[in-house]
Amino acid sequence: SGRSRSCASTSGRERAAAGATPTRAAGAVVFRRTERGVCVLVLRTSATWDFPNGRLEPGETEFAAAQREVAEGTGFADLDFPFGDAHRDALPAADGKIASYYLAETDEAEVQGPRRAAGRKQHDEWRWVGFDEAEDLLPPRLALVLDWARATIDGR
Repeated sequence: SGRSRSCASTSGRERAAAGATPTRAAGAVVFRRTERGVCVLVLRTSATWDFPNGRLEPGETEFAAAQREVAEGTGFADLDFPFGDAHRDALPAADGKIASYYLAETDEAEVQGPRRAAGRKQHDEWRWVGFDEAEDLLPPRLALVLDWARATIDGR
């Protein structure tokens, strides 16, 4: 009788490519210098590793959101942004969210941030890793951000 409807859905990446206004987020590649070299902080939620980030609040700049989200998500009080507002955007996530990542340096090692925000998990696990291990853990959409962070921090 009726026509069958397509079950195909449009992914966030397809919506972003089609010109839909993406959801914006901001965060940072948090790093610390150790005797073994530079380590970066990665967080895992479910099966996905990422850098600390979150959605912008109304009227908030991306840089302000990055500062707030990283402090809230890690509990780090001593964050320094030695490269100012220099940042790189990640490729869109599956839900279409595009995050801008800044570089934040800390001397702190223990993540103290909340594990839940607004009733949902903030993150399940965190690790300090070198750039090579970060490359293995992080999804491909963050490769440009990681490469930029490595080159910028290393001064290349």
